[in-house]
Amino acid sequence: MDAAERKIYSVICSYEGIKAKEIGRYTGETRQTINRYLYGSPYIKELCYQDKEYRWHGLIRQNVPHYGIEDFCGYYSLAGEFLDIDFDEFIGRLKQGCRHIGRNLNDTRGLFHSFEDTYNTMQNLFGDFIADGLPNTIWREWEIIFELRIKRAKTIRIYADVILVTDEKVFSLEFKMKNEKTDEDIEQAAKYSEYLEVLFGPRYDVIPALVLTAGENILEDVELRHTTAVVPVCSGDRLCELIKYYCSFR
Repeated sequence: MDAAERKIYSVICSYEGIKAKEIGRYTGETRQTINRYLYGSPYIKELCYQDKEYRWHGLIRQNVPHYGIEDFCGYYSLAGEFLDIDFDEFIGRLKQGCRHIGRNLNDTRGLFHSFEDTYNTMQNLFGDFIADGLPNTIWREWEIIFELRIKRAKTIRIYADVILVTDEKVFSLEFKMKNEKTDEDIEQAAKYSEYLEVLFGPRYDVIPALVLTAGENILEDVELRHTTAVVPVCSGDRLCELIKYYCSFR
C-alpha cells in the first residue's frame, strides 16, 4: 500500500461520511488518483462503502474509540471495563463474538485453555499497573481487543490474539503457552504489523510482541529473521515492563 492510498483510506475512516472532492482537499491528491484508489484499493473496497449521497465511510473508524472494530473481533472493551469482568462473563462474551465473526471454536487443541491463559495475563498486566502506582486515569480508557479477525480480501489478513490500543501505540500481542521462542513464533508475531498500521492510521506506532506465558523473567528484543527489524519478546510476568517501556512510563 503506497502513501497516497494510505492517506485516502485514513481520511475516509476519520470522518462520518466524506465525498471524493473533500478527500482531495485533505490529501492533496488529484481526482483521478482518488478515483483510482476508491474503486481499486483492496482496503477501500473491502473496509469502506459509499452511501446513497456519495459519501464514503470506513467500517472501522480511526477516531477514538474505534467504532466498528467490535464487528471484527471476539471481544472488545475499554481496559477499565475488562479489569472488572470475571472470566465466566468474559468467556461468554468472547464465544458469542467469535461465533459472530466465524471464528472456529473447536477446543480439541486447548483453545479455551489458551483463552483463559490470555485473559489471566492481561488481567495481571492491569493489576501490575495498579501495584506500580500507575494511575488508572492513564490506562482505563485504553481499548483492548481479543481475537481480531479480518479476512475481507486476498490481500488483507489480520489474525491477532490481543490488540491493546494506548494513546499513541497499538500493541499486537501474540500469545504462546511456552517458555521458549522459535523463529516461526517471532515471524507470526510480526506478520500483521503492516496491515495494522493501515487499519489504525498514522496516529499510532504499531508494536508487535511475542508473549511466552509459560516463561519467567523474559524481556528481550529479538531480530526478525532476514531483516534488521526486532520484535520484543517477554514472559507474562514482564509484560507490564514492556508496555511501560514503549509508552515511556517510568
